[in-house]
Amino acid sequence: MSGATVDATGTLGGDTLVRVEDLRVHFPITSGIVFQRKIGAVHAVDGLTFDVLRGETLGLVGESGCGKSTTGRAILQLIRPTTGRVLYEGGDLAHLKGTRLREQRKRMQMIFQDPYASLNSRMTIGDIIGEPLLVHRMGSAKERKAKVRELLETVGINPNTLNRYPHEFSGGQRQRVGIARALAVEPNFIVCDEPISALDVSIRAQIINLLQQLQRDFGLTYLFIAHDLSVVRHISDRVAVMYLGRVVELAENAILYENPMHPYTQALLSAVPIPDPAAEELRRPVVLTGDVPSPVEPPSGCHFHTRCPAAQDGLCDVQDPPLLEVRPGHWAACHLITGADYPHIRAGEDDLAVVAEGGAAA
Repeated sequence: MSGATVDATGTLGGDTLVRVEDLRVHFPITSGIVFQRKIGAVHAVDGLTFDVLRGETLGLVGESGCGKSTTGRAILQLIRPTTGRVLYEGGDLAHLKGTRLREQRKRMQMIFQDPYASLNSRMTIGDIIGEPLLVHRMGSAKERKAKVRELLETVGINPNTLNRYPHEFSGGQRQRVGIARALAVEPNFIVCDEPISALDVSIRAQIINLLQQLQRDFGLTYLFIAHDLSVVRHISDRVAVMYLGRVVELAENAILYENPMHPYTQALLSAVPIPDPAAEELRRPVVLTGDVPSPVEPPSGCHFHTRCPAAQDGLCDVQDPPLLEVRPGHWAACHLITGADYPHIRAGEDDLAVVAEGGAAA
């Protein structure tokens, strides 16, 4: 765990590597064939603010379509943000272009979700891993080949296979190639975009262990995007929970899993299977009603109020709750948690109970 501290304003100081400030990514919806006009927008990311500390793994979780992958790509400027800032070691990436942005990308890389689609099937794995070195003009041809062999050994692949093509490898091996490619230019920050979701269950633990070993060996910082809460609990130092383009809760790993405060986090965790049948029978899941609203027309006020079992008319549907520090290092965006009557709140016909110094689902 990182030793960074939180000051009175809620900013993480000292060890912050990446800071995201009010990040928004809106994809325009247009009408017409020749003269296209904007008729709306998809609010994929709608005002994110968080820090990634040097040397940590920050887990980013939420339902499919909540904007996790878009957030990761926007941080790396693979998708340009609509508004907001992405500060990497104090410099704003959102305003960099051309050579200056390319220079920064040597220090930030991405491991993609699909090991089949993310590798060029017409290139050998040696060329795939060596391409970043070629783009950034790092070393001679001989030195690049030696580096590729070294990287293959690092991720657990026989370096003598560097002239083979991606289709000759299994899914787990292909993802190892993707990891080697991300390591080629020696970054210190890597966005892991659901790197195990497309793999067999038997292979997932191997990739997770490899990522943890590489983090220790090379001092890497991860933004680990996933929807599997069990995996996130295993690998992350802190966890941020997203819903419909916004972070609704952020806390250290143990605190979030043992004492979730936001009703959406409670609902997600209540759906995680428990290996003990007796404990599973005693647990009462938090059931959410309705579907996730469309990001084209997100609800007013709190985006979650249309599904929240404890939403209050005239408050949750009108006012957008800010992400506030409820306890040291524990942030939540919920009127019921951060209101004046916290921490003595009980609401929702026993569907949700948030009690003093607690916050776990009843």
